[in-house]
Amino acid sequence: MRCGDDFADAAISVRAPGLRRVRIDLAYDGSFFSGWARQPSRVTVQGVLESALELILRSPHRVTVAGRTDAGVHAEAQTVHLDITEETWQKLTGREGNQDPACTLHRRLTGALRRTLGEAEVKLGLPMSMHGVMQGAIRIHRVCEMPANFDARFSATGRRYIYRIADGQQAGPDPLRRTFTWGVPERLTPSVLNEAAADLLGLRDFLSFCKPREGATTIRELRILNFMRTEEGLIEAHIVADAFCHHMVRSIIGALVLYASGKRTREWLRGLIDSPARDASLTLAPPQGLSLAEIYYPAPEEYGAQAERARRTRTAAAAG
Repeated sequence: MRCGDDFADAAISVRAPGLRRVRIDLAYDGSFFSGWARQPSRVTVQGVLESALELILRSPHRVTVAGRTDAGVHAEAQTVHLDITEETWQKLTGREGNQDPACTLHRRLTGALRRTLGEAEVKLGLPMSMHGVMQGAIRIHRVCEMPANFDARFSATGRRYIYRIADGQQAGPDPLRRTFTWGVPERLTPSVLNEAAADLLGLRDFLSFCKPREGATTIRELRILNFMRTEEGLIEAHIVADAFCHHMVRSIIGALVLYASGKRTREWLRGLIDSPARDASLTLAPPQGLSLAEIYYPAPEEYGAQAERARRTRTAAAAG
C-alpha cells in the first residue's frame, strides 16, 4: 500500500482554507463498466468509486479525473483528485490521532470498493453464479495529500495510452486475450503502421478523428505514435498527446489498421489529416484493446501554472 509517501513529499504550501486536496491513483478493468463518467442507471467507474468514498466520508464527494475513458476501455494508471474538509480529514487519523489519514483512506477505500462493486453486480443483473466476478475490477494504487493548486485534469502535461492488437486472427479472436486486445484477421507490419503514423504527429486539428463535444476544441498535440511487436506476438501502439478528444485514439488506430491491411490508401489517410472533417464511415477500433497507461505531471511547484495554462489553452481554442 502506498500512501502519504515521497510521492507528495513536496511541502504542502498551497492549501485551501478548511480543505485538504487528495490525490488517488487507481487502475481498473473496464469490461463491465459503461465508461468512466457517472450516468443514471448505469454502472460506471466514477459511480462505483464515489459510492465507496461516500461510505467512508459520510457525504457525497465528486472527483475530478485526469482522463475520461469510454465504455470497455481500461486504465492501468488513472488519477483523480477530491477535496475533503479538515474535520473529515482529521477523523481519518483515528481515535488516538496517530494514524496517517491517507493510509487510512486507502485501506478503507479498498474495503468499501468490495461492497460497491458487489452492488454493481446486482445492478447489472448478473446471476448469483457470477457474483464476485467484478471484485478487483478497481484497484487503488495510492492515496496522498496534494497542494490545493494540483488538478488531476489540468495540471497534467500529457497522457499515454496503449492499444493492443492481436493480428493474424483468421479463426477469430483468441478467447484468452479478447478482453484486452482487438483481434484482426490480417497480418500487420509495425514498420508500415509507423510510416503512416508519422504523418499524424504534431499540433493539429484532429476533427477527422474525434467526436466533437459542444464548446470543446479538437486541436491536440500528438507527440508519440509508435507501433511495436511484443514478445507475446501482439502489436502495441503507444500514443502520447497533451490531451485526447473523444474517440481520438480509437479512430486513429482504426484508420491506420485500415491502411496497413490494404483496405485504404495513403492518400485517403492524408486526406483525413489535411482536411479535418468528421467521417462517419471511419472505423472505430473496439474499446477493449485500449488502456490508459500513464498521466504525466510536472514538478510540484509547476502544478498551478500548468493548470492555468491548460485552462487558458482550452478556453481560447474553444472560442475560436
